Amino acid sequence: MQQEKIWDADTAQRYDTPGSGMFAPEILEPAVNRLAQLTEGGEALEFAIGTGRVAVPLAERGVSVTGIELSLPMVEQLRTKADEATIPLIVGDMATTVAPGKYALVYLVYNTISNLLTQDEQVQCFRNAARHLPPGGRFVIELWVPELRKLPPGQTATVWQSEPGYIGLDTYDVLHQHVVSHHFRFDETQQARLFRSPHRYVWPAELDLMAQLAGFELETRHADWAGAEFTADSRSHVSVYRIPPRGSSERSGSAANSRPPTAESP
Repeated sequence: MQQEKIWDADTAQRYDTPGSGMFAPEILEPAVNRLAQLTEGGEALEFAIGTGRVAVPLAERGVSVTGIELSLPMVEQLRTKADEATIPLIVGDMATTVAPGKYALVYLVYNTISNLLTQDEQVQCFRNAARHLPPGGRFVIELWVPELRKLPPGQTATVWQSEPGYIGLDTYDVLHQHVVSHHFRFDETQQARLFRSPHRYVWPAELDLMAQLAGFELETRHADWAGAEFTADSRSHVSVYRIPPRGSSERSGSAANSRPPTAESP
């Protein structure tokens, strides 16, 4: 399943659910509040901006937001809410597409880094974020924790949400670290609507290593946008990575790539 085919016109038309789901105030407002704080008065770049779920309210807070988005139908939906002058946008993938200028903050929310289906692409995404940041700049990722502990021997699927009119089911390929999310929506009729999306799941420790390869250091990790403690039982995390400020004694990506001393005479 190619990402362009998944995020098609039909999906874009049904993506926004104002006031509910990922658009519920209790989910959206803490994310916008935290991101606004992390910009510290600077500009923000959103990878995979989609229909502007986060970018539009963030821009309404006075934050200058630019977006990168691969899906043209999602871009069309965004443009019904904000024009190019309000939220500039570059069409392309988040792993390689470059936006002009530097930003105080790059952010990637709601598990979207897992849409990149190889480890190499995910590493490229971190490097692309670093490319847009000055020393001291931050990269924020919101990501779920793989629920492999729920898989008994021989079983490859878990139900992660079940409520009236909706069932969320994940099927795992643990050998390749892949998962397909199945979203079933139904009503009182015998008809159901299915939406599926493939992902590559990432453990927090692997994510931290990707960050190091791109020259980041982990600044904070919490279980949610409100700052709850991240524990072994947390189902998701919000991780804030930072490019070390100039003069920092912390190891940077350039230091990690420096040549070791040789035995040659000076």
